[in-house]
Amino acid sequence: MKPTERKDFRCAVYTRKSTEHNLDLEFNSLDAQREACEAYIKSQAHEGWRLLADRYDDGGASGASLERPALQTLLSDIRAGKIDIVAVYKVDRLTRSLADFAKLVELFDQHVVSFVSITQSFNTTSSMGRLTLNVLLSFAQFEREVIGERVRDKIAASKRKGIWVGGPVPLGYRVADKKVFVVQEEEATVRTIFTRYLELGSIGVLIEDLDLRGVRTKTSRLVNGRVRGGIRFGTGALAHLLKNHFYIGEVVYRGATHQGGHQPIIERQLFEAVQARLAENAVGRQMRLRGSPAILTGRIFDDRGNRMSPSHTNKLGVRYRYYVSHAILQQRKVDVGSIGRVPAAEIEKLVLEGVYGHHASVGKAEDASILADRDLIEQHVHSVTIKPQGLEVRLFARSRASDDTGILGTDGPQPNTPPTTVITLPWTSPSFAAVKGIVHSPSARRPELKPESRDAVLTAIAKARRWINDIRQGRIASFAEIAKQENQGERHIRLLASLAFVSPRIISAIVDGTAPADLTVTGIARALPYSWAEQDQSVGLL
Repeated sequence: MKPTERKDFRCAVYTRKSTEHNLDLEFNSLDAQREACEAYIKSQAHEGWRLLADRYDDGGASGASLERPALQTLLSDIRAGKIDIVAVYKVDRLTRSLADFAKLVELFDQHVVSFVSITQSFNTTSSMGRLTLNVLLSFAQFEREVIGERVRDKIAASKRKGIWVGGPVPLGYRVADKKVFVVQEEEATVRTIFTRYLELGSIGVLIEDLDLRGVRTKTSRLVNGRVRGGIRFGTGALAHLLKNHFYIGEVVYRGATHQGGHQPIIERQLFEAVQARLAENAVGRQMRLRGSPAILTGRIFDDRGNRMSPSHTNKLGVRYRYYVSHAILQQRKVDVGSIGRVPAAEIEKLVLEGVYGHHASVGKAEDASILADRDLIEQHVHSVTIKPQGLEVRLFARSRASDDTGILGTDGPQPNTPPTTVITLPWTSPSFAAVKGIVHSPSARRPELKPESRDAVLTAIAKARRWINDIRQGRIASFAEIAKQENQGERHIRLLASLAFVSPRIISAIVDGTAPADLTVTGIARALPYSWAEQDQSVGLL
């Protein structure tokens, strides 16, 4: 008889440590795990086990997730057929989640890979081995959940005592030795933000005011050396700052307010006045939304996730409504989706017809027909995404009129349970050029620019060039001095100053009288891109 040919089994060792503590030691926990696994594999050499030289070590990685660099490399090598056996010191080194373990076992079985824990004897190829492993993993998951509960309880107890437990440090404060101290330079900035909001009464106007003052968000240096922050305030960040109880010496945790151990920056009277104004504006905003014809407000997005806000323009006594991407309004041109502006009435009609059609297909057309358009949208539509070849409309799983599965807040609908129905409505984006928000069809004949309008625009461009040249040459110190000379507001002067950089092609079209008839001074200045090519396209010259 011929002797049975022995098969070699390629063995990979996987090690993991939850924290980075002591990883810099010459012999750390990862080394200890690997040494034990190597000894076990060596003891099985008579069975054909052979250790692979590649190392799969995850230091400072939690077992609650499979998103670990070394583990992902290990799984890739398994799929490539490079591994026959995976050895670990203990099963919880691989994962602490039963759900994740089920995925891994399925992958191992698919590629005929065995799994061995050298300190816990079992074999995954047998039913008893699987039972033993599931019991062990149940205890591992239980331990992880208990640790999580203990950490959360500790954080809650620390918050109740006003102790700093970590997280982003608000503007105006710094952390040293786990204690919070006031930053004198930033303290004045925080006071200015609160007082100016009461004076101006609007977050949008306040953002412009802070831009003129050069006020930026708090900067912080990350572990990798990268600096975060130091940018202009957005609406969300500014609203969060104005509502932050930290500035009056309080700490909020899970809806409860506790007295903090840090020094307050804002007086309680000023803080409460700001909260009252915010609440008043919120009520007014909701009333305006209810009275606005833009029924998709808060629910319409471009295909890159930017919210689209309603806007309009008037021409010859006619109001043109449309939705425009926030990325355009905030001049973040690189973040704009495939379609940044759409005609409002056309999109709203299409969405309403789509919702009615969906209800007709499921036998609920009669229920939908008794609702007003706005109520139909609020009760059934979760979101609308604008795409080049269609609209993606997500509907709530069930009507919001019958339960409280979602709320409409400042950030749009936020249902507790995700919508389950998606309908796609055919729609093609028209090619258009936008001038001051008016959508023009390229096939439509455009009247020429009137002589008086041409002269006004050319005069404004000449003035803007003279102002910029005077500032460059040092003849004028600031825009404030120009505003005083022109008897105009500084904000208006800053707006018109951008006309100094209008593209030569637009100027030639204005001189020749071939520029769009509705071209105006403020229309150019308010939406002037940096690129000349984009400028030419924005007024329909390309």
